[in-house]
Amino acid sequence: MSKTVTDQSALSEKLASKAVSGPSKGKTINDLFEQMKPAIAQAIPKHLTPDRLLRIATTSIRTNPKLKVCTPESLLGAVMQCAQLGLEPSILGHAYLIPYKNKNKETGQYVDECQFQIGYKGLIELARRTGQISSIMAQAVYEKDQFEYEYGINEKLKHVPADGDRGPVVKYYAYAKFKDGGYSFLVMSRRDIEIHRDKFSKSKNRQGEVYGPWSDHFDEMAKKTVLKALMKYMPISVEFQRAVDQDETTKHFDPEAGDMSEVIDVTEWSENPEDAPETDLDKVIEGFDPDQAAMDI
Repeated sequence: MSKTVTDQSALSEKLASKAVSGPSKGKTINDLFEQMKPAIAQAIPKHLTPDRLLRIATTSIRTNPKLKVCTPESLLGAVMQCAQLGLEPSILGHAYLIPYKNKNKETGQYVDECQFQIGYKGLIELARRTGQISSIMAQAVYEKDQFEYEYGINEKLKHVPADGDRGPVVKYYAYAKFKDGGYSFLVMSRRDIEIHRDKFSKSKNRQGEVYGPWSDHFDEMAKKTVLKALMKYMPISVEFQRAVDQDETTKHFDPEAGDMSEVIDVTEWSENPEDAPETDLDKVIEGFDPDQAAMDI
């Protein structure tokens, strides 16, 4: 038996044992990532290396304390999704590691878990890799810009940004040109985007205030929203659709699963933020000690 298979089997057994034996003091995030490295090396595309991906993931965890208390299974699952899709979880906007209160479907208890989210630049990168797209982009339209569009038989899209002060953002649009000569575009108002956010975003605190990417990176999330809406009308490959379907999912790392798209999404967010308890940043979660981890990463 190869060393890689042995390492993955050992990790699988350790993850399974944590659910039975409870917290294990002293296990750090770096320890878990080191055990996961062989599996990442098998999955990651050539433009990334396991060390680089894990270093970026570690930085994301260091800068967001709530990630430190997420279950290791969900953290490893999100990182593996990044690895298989070749997207970096960083400020570049390719992907995000987002902490949420997840309701366990079996026990009904709330647990801190990490959700994988694709950024709008990540969607563009995935679309370009299909080989079917010659150009794809999402843009914001400001109040003073010259902007004209029309759907129907005589479709048109024209955007001329204003000089100097352009005013507030009023619309977002996405377009794609295909290598066969076709094209497609979609326009959404800022209000359309806000309605979508309020309807689908589960990243809210007890006061109903939005946190996470929608709070910190509204423009990027708005561009992602209009891009995803456009992609419903694009002639895209099955592989690309499977990649996009992993957006906003919570999956527990399974070393025996060759493709994270086949792993069950365990997302079960509370519809009422009042139901979910506050995150306890001081507790020791399954698999590692956050205080020790903070010193080691």
